[in-house]
Formats: sequence, C-alpha cells, structure tokens
Amino acid sequence: MKNNVKNTLRWSGSDAAQRHAAPGQWAPIAAAALAAVLLAGCGGGNSSVSGGTAANSAATPAPSAAPSAAPSAAATPADQALTDTDIYGTGPNDSVADANEAVAVSHHTVTIGGKTISYTARAGHLATIDASTSQPNAKMFYVAYTADNPDPSKPRPVTFFYNGGPGSSSVYLLLGSFGPKRIQSSFPNFTPPAPYKLLDNPDSLLDRSDLVFINPVGTGYSTAIAPFQNKDFWGVDQDAHSIDRFIQRYLTLYNRWNSPKFLFGESYGTARSAVVSWVLHEDGIELNGITLQSSILDYSNAVSAIGLFPTLAADAFYYKKDSISPPPTDLPTYMQQVMNYATNTLMPLVQPPNPADSGFVNTRLNMTLPVAQQMQQYLGMDPISLIQEYGNPAGFGNFFGTLVPGTAIGQYDGRATSINTGIGPFILPNAGSNDPSITNVAGVYTVEWNDYLHNSLKYTSTSSFVDLNDQVFNNWDFSHVDPTGAAKGGGNTLYTAGDLAATMTLNPDLKVFSANGYFDAVTPFFQTALTLASMPIDPSLQSNIITRRYPSGHMIYLDNASRTAMKSDLAGFYDSVMANRTALMRVLKRQLRGNSGQ
Repeated sequence: MKNNVKNTLRWSGSDAAQRHAAPGQWAPIAAAALAAVLLAGCGGGNSSVSGGTAANSAATPAPSAAPSAAPSAAATPADQALTDTDIYGTGPNDSVADANEAVAVSHHTVTIGGKTISYTARAGHLATIDASTSQPNAKMFYVAYTADNPDPSKPRPVTFFYNGGPGSSSVYLLLGSFGPKRIQSSFPNFTPPAPYKLLDNPDSLLDRSDLVFINPVGTGYSTAIAPFQNKDFWGVDQDAHSIDRFIQRYLTLYNRWNSPKFLFGESYGTARSAVVSWVLHEDGIELNGITLQSSILDYSNAVSAIGLFPTLAADAFYYKKDSISPPPTDLPTYMQQVMNYATNTLMPLVQPPNPADSGFVNTRLNMTLPVAQQMQQYLGMDPISLIQEYGNPAGFGNFFGTLVPGTAIGQYDGRATSINTGIGPFILPNAGSNDPSITNVAGVYTVEWNDYLHNSLKYTSTSSFVDLNDQVFNNWDFSHVDPTGAAKGGGNTLYTAGDLAATMTLNPDLKVFSANGYFDAVTPFFQTALTLASMPIDPSLQSNIITRRYPSGHMIYLDNASRTAMKSDLAGFYDSVMANRTALMRVLKRQLRGNSGQ
C-alpha cells in the first residue's frame, strides 16, 4: 500500500503483506528486498517529568500518604498528562531539533493469576546518543509498564518489545500480546465496526517482568535529532545500534542496569533481536533471555518450498481439504508427520539455486508426478498445479485464493478469510492491505490505540502516529555480515542466526524461547526449526532453545487460547531463567579450583 502515511493508525499485521507482487510480475531483484517484501507486515533535559523524578519513581516505592487521624492506604500519585506539540516527521530526511524527554505518567491496576498488581505506565520519548560523539541523535517513542512496590528480595526483570517490518511500530504487540491491556476482537473472523472494548489482560507478562515497548526511528513518534536524519537509522546494523542505545538510556534513566534483561521481537523483530543481542554483548551487556515470535533469521529461505510445506498442509487440514489416510487425529501430531515427510521425501528433491532467483528461492523441487500426487493429499491441490507452481513465489498466491473456492484465506493466518473478489486469484495485498489476516482486526486496533493513548496513557500528540512506514522499508539497508563468518550473510541476503549463535556461544547462560503459529505462511514454523537447527553453535547449546508452536498465525496472541497457552509457556520460561544457577555454580567451581591450588 503506497499511500500508507495516515493521520490515524493503519493496520499492518506487524509487517507488510501489501508488498507482494502480483502473480506473473516477479522480476529478479535483490534477495533481501524481496524477502522483506514477504515479511514486512507484522538526553536529558526539559521534560514534564524530570529524568531524576522518573528514575526515582521507577526504582523506589511510592511515598505513603501524610499521617492522619484515621488509618489510610498509601496515596496513589497523581497522573501527569502530556500534550506533545513537537512535529515528528517520518520521511527519510526528517528530524527534530530538541532532545527533550517528555513523558506522560499514569497509574493503573491489573489482575493476573488472581493477584492484583499496581503499575505505572509511561508514554513518551527517550533521547539516544551517537556512540562516537555522545551527541543526541534520536528521540524514540516508547510505552513502559513498571510494577509498583516490587518485592525487594527478588530481582525484577525488564523486557524490551518491538515489532518488525522493518518500519513497524510496536502497537501490535502492545495492545495484542502481553501488555496489561489488550484488544477484544472476533479474530480470525471479521471484527465489526466500533464501539469496542479494551480489556484488562490476565495473560500479561507484568507479573514476571516490567515491559517496555519501543518504536524504532521512523515509526510511531520516533524521529532523528538534527543534524542526524531518519534514514541514518534505516538499516540492519544502524537499527540494532539505535535499539542498543535506547536500552542503555532506559537502564540509566530508570536505574535498571542491574536488572535481568530480556528481548521480545516479532517477525523482522526476531532478526533485530539477533543482531541487537550481539551489539549489546559487544557493549558489555549480557542478556538473560530472548523471545523470538514468528522468526525470520535467514532471508535466503524466506519462501523455501520445504519450510513452507507444513504450513500449507496445516491450512488444508483446517479446511478439511487434505485426503490423508488414515485421517489426522490432531494438529500437532499431524504437523510432526508432515515435517517428517518434508524432511525425508521432499528434501532429497531440492534443486540447486536458480541464478535467476538472485539467491531468493533456493529450494525448488524436482517433482515427479507420483510426488506431486502425494503432495496433493497433504495440500488439496491438483498435481499439475503443484508441478508448475510449487517452489515458485508467484504461484503461492494461487494456494491462498483457490484452496477454498470463492474464499481468500490469510497468509499471516490461514484461518482468516474474506470473500474472494476475483481481483487476481486473491485480493492483492498491495491493493489496500487486504489480506484477511489484516483486515479482520484492523479497525479495532486503530480505534483502541488512539483512544487508549489519549485517555488512559494521558499522552496526546499533534503529529500523526505512523504504525507502519513504507518509507523505512523502501530505504532499508539490508546488508549485514554475521560475526560467525558462516558465509550465509553479506550482500543483500540477510542472515542473522549467526549473530544469535555468536551471542549464545559467548553467553552460554542465554536462553531463547522460539514461538510460531502453525497457520503462519509468512514466517513458517518449520523453516524456523530448520534455521535454528543449522545455526553455527556447539550442539550442547541447542538445549538453551525452547520451541513452542500454537494453533494460530503470525500474531499468535490474536487467538485467545493460544495467547493464554503462550503466556503459560513464557511464565515457565522466565521462571526457569530466573532460577538458573549454572552461572553461580561455575563461579564457585572456579573459586574452589583456585583455592585448592594455593
């Protein structure tokens, strides 16, 4: 969708399905740009709350009320609303002149697991600095939730969230996943127009960690500070260093340097997390855990026929289009069967990359008629179509437009549907972001974000909030070489699993939680498994990666049951990381060895 910059939030599905080319129009282009097409969519100073006040309120309990004749509970501090009149441009050459860190502060409660948690919400900007000159270079918009009066005997983690794109704001995770509030929708069905309800979120992670949602430069209200420009931050490495600087500023301002630290990225945000983890390590900051939701760590396999096959089979299973005998009993068991088939039968048929693909599609299949007939049982498509189209990016759209006659099914979530209008085999996403995975929840996000930001978070801006900025994607520098020398990165084929592997190698206590939806054809769950399994790390470190899959799509949390299940899994993940004593044991063993040698 080219006219993407609007005055109100516009849905992007965390990334940009609208960048798919129409069937028959695929020309050889740079691999990274094409891969990202498939993925994009899912300093201190003058402030209304001074840096010192904000830091102190985050680090210490709220003051008690003044003594009175009758007993009373601790007073709740007053909310501090903010009207922000700065102009936050989102073009490549835009910037602002000031480095003010103004923030709106509000106070709330949420009940999680039967326990009521009082928390403080902050919405505003932090000013990051250039690493070389220490001059302010960007004002980055964020929303942070910190529990009031935490148990002083337990370390309180802080988790940094972001969506993908590149060019996506963090609003989708903020109001859909594990923040203290969430939207109420009819997803995967179409959610009717307003009025809507914004609900307390019993699946919030606030019971395990404080939460900080970051909007990278060029999204939301985040903009460069002159003489820097937005485009200076639009690249794999540039973006990672920017997020690194935001995290460091947050740790300083709110006195959180000694807190356990976690990252949570979705879609391109998983590639960002891999690189940020390495950049943080290089700056002496070791992470405790990383959550990778709907991963894309190897763009050369973004539309791998092998990696995508089980997801298409899941869609066919959902609509009862498969003809497997005996019939599958449940989705997880069936998906394991399909993955085994993809590994044992399809992988040996992989052809060498076609030079015309520019390295983008490297898993075309040399299919025979018997193989195509087998695949038809899984996918519900005729053998001739499979032979002609499978492994061809331009042919994938036909699956989503023809699997269910007269119906278009979502690529981000195959359970989402809309009427097939006949504009091509399916509604072209670049004709208005009309993938049903997106349109079926777009309205509720737009309305609730604008209402929540102004009325609950007490932040009002005179600038437009840009949820997904195509200008970021169109100007993005995808060049990157991972630190392992795995020879999978470099040029325009983005490979960031090496960054994650390098970080895990040097920080063997780092734990990774990998989550995928079975019905996500944009970042397929099986390709995630293949990428993680082939990372250049010692085999012993593979046990540090926990994998979970859910009967949902790209945005797992939009499915209520899947969100609850994922929260339960994340709670266990956080608890296990926080209870990890291996680092301490290693220190004690070294001390014992040292003492015995004296």
